[in-house]
Amino acid sequence: MIDALIAGRLQGQPSEKTGKNGKPYVIAKVRATAGDGENLIVNVITFSDAVGDALLAMDEGDSVALSGALTPKVWTDRDGQVRPALDLIAHQILTAYNVNRKREAAGEDAQA
Repeated sequence: MIDALIAGRLQGQPSEKTGKNGKPYVIAKVRATAGDGENLIVNVITFSDAVGDALLAMDEGDSVALSGALTPKVWTDRDGQVRPALDLIAHQILTAYNVNRKREAAGEDAQA
């Protein structure tokens, strides 16, 4: 497990599912840009109500930063090329809304 912070844009709309144990979870895909400029798809899952609610309130293309346990993987595309993929179990989320809310709670000007 790698403790990671990823940032990118939502690809598609996040969705809520229910596990076999009856507990809800939220899944999403985030398109993040690697250091070489290549886009990576990060498959995100969260069991946190706060993170899930924040993701569900977002739309495709919204910017987001998530932290949690990251697992690198690979997959093979239609042309037979091996491509990287990342799975993230998200524990925390940061959006523009969260930043403004935290600034307001701290008594700072939200426009700064």
